[in-house]
Amino acid sequence: MTSANDETQFAADFAPASYDDWRKLVDGVLKGAPFEKLVGKTYDGLRIEPIYQRAHAVPIAGRPAAAPWRIMQRIDHPDAADANAQALHDLENGATGLTLVFAGANGAYGFGLEPSAEAIDKVLQGVFIDAGISIELEVGPQSRMAAIHVAEYVKRKGVSPAACDIRFGLDPIGACAVWGSSPYAWPEIVPAVTGAIKALAAMGFKGPFAPADGRVIHYAGGSEVQELAFVLATALAYLRALEGAGIALEDARGMIYARLAADADQFLTMAKFRALRLLWTRIEQACGLAPKPLFVATETAWRMLTRRDPYVNMLRATVAVFAAGLAGANAVTVLPHTLALGLPDPFARRVARNTQLVLLEESNLAKVSDPAAGSGGVETLTQQLCEAAWPLFQEIEKAGGIFASLEQGLIQRKVAATRALRETDIARRKQVLTGASEFPNLHEVPVAVLDAKPVELAPYGEARIAFDALAPMRLAEPFERLRDTSDQILKSTGARPRVFLANLGTPADFTARATFAKSFFEAGGIEAVDTEGFTDPAALAVVFGTSGAPLVCLCSSDKIYAAQAVAAARALQAAGAKQIYLAGRPGELEAALHAAGISDFIFAGGDALATLQQAYRRME
Repeated sequence: MTSANDETQFAADFAPASYDDWRKLVDGVLKGAPFEKLVGKTYDGLRIEPIYQRAHAVPIAGRPAAAPWRIMQRIDHPDAADANAQALHDLENGATGLTLVFAGANGAYGFGLEPSAEAIDKVLQGVFIDAGISIELEVGPQSRMAAIHVAEYVKRKGVSPAACDIRFGLDPIGACAVWGSSPYAWPEIVPAVTGAIKALAAMGFKGPFAPADGRVIHYAGGSEVQELAFVLATALAYLRALEGAGIALEDARGMIYARLAADADQFLTMAKFRALRLLWTRIEQACGLAPKPLFVATETAWRMLTRRDPYVNMLRATVAVFAAGLAGANAVTVLPHTLALGLPDPFARRVARNTQLVLLEESNLAKVSDPAAGSGGVETLTQQLCEAAWPLFQEIEKAGGIFASLEQGLIQRKVAATRALRETDIARRKQVLTGASEFPNLHEVPVAVLDAKPVELAPYGEARIAFDALAPMRLAEPFERLRDTSDQILKSTGARPRVFLANLGTPADFTARATFAKSFFEAGGIEAVDTEGFTDPAALAVVFGTSGAPLVCLCSSDKIYAAQAVAAARALQAAGAKQIYLAGRPGELEAALHAAGISDFIFAGGDALATLQQAYRRME
């Protein structure tokens, strides 16, 4: 074993390396290519450098050191008795909080609790709500009375409201943004929401009561800057409303909290959480308030969930929790890995809960406050997000505030533009979804979900004010629709659509591109029929004729293509191939290859989604 002094001496034996030294080495490898090739960009246009220098460490005040975040577990079963059993089991097995998701809430995703007093009584039976358990409510316009019913339940039980840790989730702005409509104008909404908050505070509840919910932007495909600006503008709208209702600013700010989405982009997620705290501090200072840490809750991102190969969702959630936890989130809810398929079963719920327990209890992530402080990359991203989000927040304010900007479509246009860029990257597989757009498994075994009937809610008022809705989306949906089509074909015909991989030459020649082609087509549900290498076009045509595949993809090296591709394509076309693809870029051979019957070329960065959709049309 070596001592710390030995390690220091070992490091001292090496000459110090500067950024300029590193650049000289990189320039030598690039051989004249521009350095910008190594620089990435976020959807907000922020630069992601390949290397950063150490930054000055100034920890951001958030969750205190050694204070674990609340391990929140979703309770969303439509049957109150089953929901109660879930809640008790979760609390007995490590959860320190419950997220009560009511039907019609933005985070319900098709299910949710019945928002009646009777159902709430059943759901909370046996739950000691004054024993340090954190409870968060997710309610929508149709289930808004659930917050009052929970408060009344506390009163009936003789429990002190001040002893309860309840976040009431009153967020009409978020609901209107997702619905794209409202029966009421903002001046009519303000007295209703502030009246409810004042009533709850008068009962003795300490709150917070109203969330500024960034998930609205994230799940609609928006960017980090757009999410931050939306949260700031929403929080400020509630702050103004509460002050206008006669509540002192010092008290009003404690009635507001934030929700952010955490996704699998670790460093951007960390920077986003840190940036929010800095931005909110600036608002507090502008209000003449001494800054206090904002309560920030988070949920692992809905849009990153896939229905195909859902076990990969466990990995995505782990990275998301890791990032949010290190960045100071106060409460974390993990969406179970099967939620996009239906109501999660006990196994999926256990994995969601244990993801947090492992990171907290075994990895000790909460022991250090803001461990990213001083990291050049995270500090730079944090500052960039602040500098980009503040002008957008100001633009929203100049438009009249968050509700007015929604009415004008200001936010929706920006989110739609980002969503379109994101969808293009998904289609071209520049943004990879493992198990969906890359490395699919056509033979995966279906996962179990619960059989539950969603709660039916009464309509909520006539929409007097309408604007574009910020509808939630999942990134994998376009590829999942192709897989669904493949499943339907399998069910009706007994076989999936197939593509014949016409491998030319030796394995050394074709393996790389055959592997690429297999993943490419099977991401769309088109099963690849692999083959040994061929050098004789006639033999290739005979084997293809017995495959039953209407599609063919030539796979080999550029050198073999130059010698054999034209003859192979002609033989395959004569054998009845409906569509012939070639794996790789055509280069100078494009005209000759097209003339031989090859109509499409598949390669990294190409529009995989459009090519696969067209393949189905041609097979029809």
